[in-house]
Amino acid sequence: LQVFTRNANQWKAKPLTAEETRSFREAWERSGLAPVVAHDSYLINLASPNAFLRRRSVESFAEELGRCEALGIPYLVAHPGAHMDGGVREGCDLVADSLNRARGIASAPDVIVLLETTAGQGTTLGRRFEELARIRGGVKRPELVQFCFDTCHVHAAGYDLTSERGYEQTLQEFDDILGLENLRAFHFNDSKTARGSRVDRHEHIGKGHLGTSPFARILRDPRFRSVPKLLDTPKGKDGEVKDRRNLALLRRLASVPP
Repeated sequence: LQVFTRNANQWKAKPLTAEETRSFREAWERSGLAPVVAHDSYLINLASPNAFLRRRSVESFAEELGRCEALGIPYLVAHPGAHMDGGVREGCDLVADSLNRARGIASAPDVIVLLETTAGQGTTLGRRFEELARIRGGVKRPELVQFCFDTCHVHAAGYDLTSERGYEQTLQEFDDILGLENLRAFHFNDSKTARGSRVDRHEHIGKGHLGTSPFARILRDPRFRSVPKLLDTPKGKDGEVKDRRNLALLRRLASVPP
């Protein structure tokens, strides 16, 4: 399960109360769901070249880390950010510095940040595995920075997941650059756009350019048996119905022998 610990479209959030924290932990234990991960606010841009916005982003991200620590959530998924024409290398270095600054503010030694692969739309960082590696290489505690693999984003960024050979090549490249042992979560999305479009448009499983084969391969890949797969498909008025359909399809894909 993936949750937001606060409103993802606002800067300010009420502090968690002891009662809220206790209630969440008790409900989580009763649910039997494991693991639970959180996603940070969409407003945060750790790569912003604007000093005010980056400081605000660092402070907000530190708060996100602290909320996860209080709730016992082990992973915080985060978009690396956008360099806003400041340059890819410079942007990656700013993200690393921002993560270090946030760690210096937050008391969250048990929370691992999962940098999410991105489609590379606009000046967004994280399109290439090398960009994520540069960010991780610049943090003081690299063991606390690992990765979330978004299928739509990786496809839109230009990597091949649809052919068997392309799938293996993409995962080999990920392993060579980032290490498969650092892949801690998947976001499962089909894509409305073609491979290499660099346009981030999620689609329901099997309804887009990815089709069903990449999801079947991931679900049957023994390397990822213990890695959580999180449904991140479009929502709406009938979102629950579509979620159930997507999950049913994914379960069928997981159970059919290769």
